[in-house]
Amino acid sequence: MNNLPIDGTPLAANPLTRAVLEIDEYVAGLGWDQPARLFALVDTDRLRAEEPALAEQLGLDGEGADAPAPASLTPVEQDELPAGVPLDEFLGTVAWPDAVAGCAMTVERLMLPPSAEASVPEDLQEEGAEEKLARWVAEHPDRQEVRMTVAVLRDGARESALRLREKDSPTEVLTGPDLVPGLTEALAATFSD
Repeated sequence: MNNLPIDGTPLAANPLTRAVLEIDEYVAGLGWDQPARLFALVDTDRLRAEEPALAEQLGLDGEGADAPAPASLTPVEQDELPAGVPLDEFLGTVAWPDAVAGCAMTVERLMLPPSAEASVPEDLQEEGAEEKLARWVAEHPDRQEVRMTVAVLRDGARESALRLREKDSPTEVLTGPDLVPGLTEALAATFSD
């Protein structure tokens, strides 16, 4: 039995996991070397009730097989992130209206396996050496490109999906709530009062 629906997105029981995998599949369709993307997550039923024109534009007004699952979340991509602004600084300026149940972000990064992290020169581990460290990682033969999709809800629920460029397939996406703790915390902070 195939665990992929017709559109290729893996099935998941949890609405937050479904939303993360839907975003991952959407961004995967755009290819690699993409900028970071920010998404609002809205309750699909609430969106249909309060914004029927937008729901129709997003194809959420249907019934039957194409209708979203009950208690589903609809990702709504936000404007492009400003160029040249560090991600943590940008996220510090984000605030969401009450209608937004959660948010998600995709970012691409280079990472090293744990075995290579032990070989990072000490001078690159010091504060202020981030640019040199990034160059060192980019030149390391064991580096891997990864796309991280991270989502949080106002109620504290969290989910992440990781996709390696070398294993670029919907069946090779790793999911879990604690895969990218730093980005998860930064997104959760956008809901702080």
